[in-house]
Order: sequence, then structure tokens, then C-alpha cells
Amino acid sequence: MLVLSGGTGTPKLLAGLRQLVPDEDITVVVNTAEDLWVSGNLVCPDIDTVTYLFADLLDMDKWWGVAQDTYRTHEALTSAGHDEVLRLGDRDRATHIMRSEFIRQGASLTEAVGRTARMQGAGATILPMCDEPVSSMITTDTGTMHFQDFWVGQRGRPEVLGVEYQGVKNTTVTDAIRHAVEQEDNIIIGPSNPITSIGPILAVKGMKELIQSKHVVAVSPIIGCEPVSGPAGKLMSACGYEVSSRGVARFYEELLDVFVVDERDGLGLQGVGGMDVAVTVVSADTMMTSAEKSKVLAKVVMGQLV
Repeated sequence: MLVLSGGTGTPKLLAGLRQLVPDEDITVVVNTAEDLWVSGNLVCPDIDTVTYLFADLLDMDKWWGVAQDTYRTHEALTSAGHDEVLRLGDRDRATHIMRSEFIRQGASLTEAVGRTARMQGAGATILPMCDEPVSSMITTDTGTMHFQDFWVGQRGRPEVLGVEYQGVKNTTVTDAIRHAVEQEDNIIIGPSNPITSIGPILAVKGMKELIQSKHVVAVSPIIGCEPVSGPAGKLMSACGYEVSSRGVARFYEELLDVFVVDERDGLGLQGVGGMDVAVTVVSADTMMTSAEKSKVLAKVVMGQLV
């Protein structure tokens, strides 16, 4: 089973999937366009969330970071006048240090992520979307900034004028991803932000061509005209997509075979059939507010696989 993931909605779906299939049977290709270097170490927020989930370390209340982490290093740095864009926990920071050391020793990002995940006990195969650095840059009415500066530093307040995946032209699909995709008949696109979580993955050179021949099942992160969480609505609108499940479907249009929308989302059901490709629309409860609800949605998704 191969899943494309960001760091918010899709990990909740992954939590349901791992109740149904062994972790060892799950491969996750994860967005890295929100990565950035903080205090000398590479922070990979989406990869870390997925890794901590499969290592049973994830803070399931926040859906990021390590459960019951402390923040003494961050607090000491702050009190000394050293500003960090992200508030990093101490155990979380240890992950960044290990990964960065592997990279400094010559490992690719794929190798560094794999080694770190195994050291922490994650059973799933976790693959960064590429080995080359890519950054989601948000053009706003106050200037262009990294996604983390926009969403964390500015709390998503500036008006968004556009989004660019800086560095994506220099990317290539890794051998690990190519091999993983070739072994699968299905690709699951989780309910993550289409623009800055899944979009960068699909923008990696050769990625769309690689998965176009597969049976693609996507879950919408939008209910009505609002995202379940995060800045997806503001980003979709800035990129010319309607803020609705229909807009998400059009973003994935050339890949999509089955589209799972929320059972309350009548808007998502209207007009999807009018796209240039045939899409099967399935209605389900996509609000994964509990482990059981994640499992139920995972069953629906698995029921659409070929």
C-alpha cells in the first residue's frame, strides 16, 4: 500500500490504515517542501509526524511532535536571544540532529530518513518525495516567504498571491520511490493540503508520469467551502482553484480514479462528473476525530482499491 502524505490530515488516515494492515505493508511518500534548517539541523515536519506515528511516539493531541516532550533547549535558546521559527521539543530535536549528522556524513535524504525511522522503531517504509531540497515559497501582500514563516511565523495572516515550489526543477524521482510505485497497483492520496502538501510531491520531475498508470484514490480535505484544518482554502484560492472538493478534484484531475468526499459535502458531489476524466465519487465521514473514525474511513478507502 502506497500513500502520498503531508503532515496533518493524512497521518490520521494512516492511523486508521495501520489498524487494518501491518505497518510493514505500508509505504508513505512524504512532502519535504516544508523542510528547513533550524539551529544547524534539518527539520522535516511532515516526515517527522509520519515517523512518530509509526514509531508510536506521536503527540496525538497536536498531531505533531513527540508525546510528552520537553522544550528546555528551545527555551534556553530563546532566553539567550536566539530566535527559532519552530518551537522544537527536546526529543524531537534529537531526531533532527541524527538526520542532519547522517546527511553531513554523506547520506542522501532518503537514506537519512530511513535510518532515523528504523532507529526509532517505525515499521512502515517512509520515503521523502525527493533527495533534492525543495521549498514551498508563499508570495503574499507583505513579500515572499517560506511556508513555515507564513504559517507559523505569520500565523497564516498575510493575503496569499501565489505559491512556488522553489528548486523542484532540479528534482528527480528517487530509485526507492520508483521501485515502490512499480510494486503497487494503487496510490492513495491522503486528505492533506493539495497545494503545499501533495502539490510538491506531484511536482517532482517524473512523479506524475510514474503514477498516472496506477489506480489513484484521493480523499478530500475540504468540507463545503472550508478545509478541515490549515491554510488549504487560502492557498487553493490564490492558485486559481475553487475552495471545495470539486476544486480539489480538479487539482488531481489527470490522476484521479476515485474521489472520497465527506458525507455532508453536497458541493463536492456536484460537477465532479463533468471533468475531462471519469471519476467515481464516494461519500463517507472524513472527520477523523477518533481512532475508530480513522479506521472506518480507512476501510472505505481500502474498499476502493483494485
